[in-house]
Amino acid sequence: MQFTDLLTSIQSEPGVSLLPDPADWLQGRALFGGLQTILCLHAMRSLLPEVPLRSLQTTFIQPARSPQVRAVASVIRAGKNVTHAEARLLDDEENVVALVVGVFGAARESAVNITPQQPAVDSERPRHFKQLPGVPGFTKHFSATWLVGKLPFGGDDSTHNVVQLGMPGEQACSEYHVVALADFIPPVALSHLRQPVPGSSMTWMLEFLGEDFNGLPLENWRVDADLVAAGEGYTHQSVTLWGPNGKPIALSRQNMVVFG
Repeated sequence: MQFTDLLTSIQSEPGVSLLPDPADWLQGRALFGGLQTILCLHAMRSLLPEVPLRSLQTTFIQPARSPQVRAVASVIRAGKNVTHAEARLLDDEENVVALVVGVFGAARESAVNITPQQPAVDSERPRHFKQLPGVPGFTKHFSATWLVGKLPFGGDDSTHNVVQLGMPGEQACSEYHVVALADFIPPVALSHLRQPVPGSSMTWMLEFLGEDFNGLPLENWRVDADLVAAGEGYTHQSVTLWGPNGKPIALSRQNMVVFG
């Protein structure tokens, strides 16, 4: 199911967004983490349709025990400029699958303006990602080429990955596409291993740098990911998501567990 079709299938009422069937958007036993966050954001947006999104903070708790999941959102506090909202993703047994806090804020005048600059990449041996048996199903909806670093389980020793990304068949970018693109990249730590092992996200923070992404084409995006630290089975990585025009779109920080 195309990403846009998946969004259209969401059944919504104020504060509640229900996804009847995730189709082929699974990641092992769990729903693709980006989609979990997107569904919670969808529920928040039914309460806050206009205010710009500034950050999302997600805690992944457990896989859903039913194909159908729903997000239930509420506004925690609405200030003059900044509003905090919360959403819980639930399965049909009322188990909490994920918790998401969204921070929405109006633009303000500021004397401080700093824009990250996209570093140049010299890629002599790009590595194209392929959908193979055992690879999470959701990845088929993305095109991905590793410009720097090796694919998962490639026995790499680098802590830096650069991946060129796209979503074939998708026409124009929305904030939901940004969330999906930002969460595509697997733990950089998996590239250090030489055989497949499971991995799972625990927490994820995504920060939006503005709203310049609306309507951009969904090809030639870029993710720069750095493995900052790893130990005792836990990894910590930072990511910058760049639009096809080379402008920075979002920053993220992710804490993951790798079983190997």
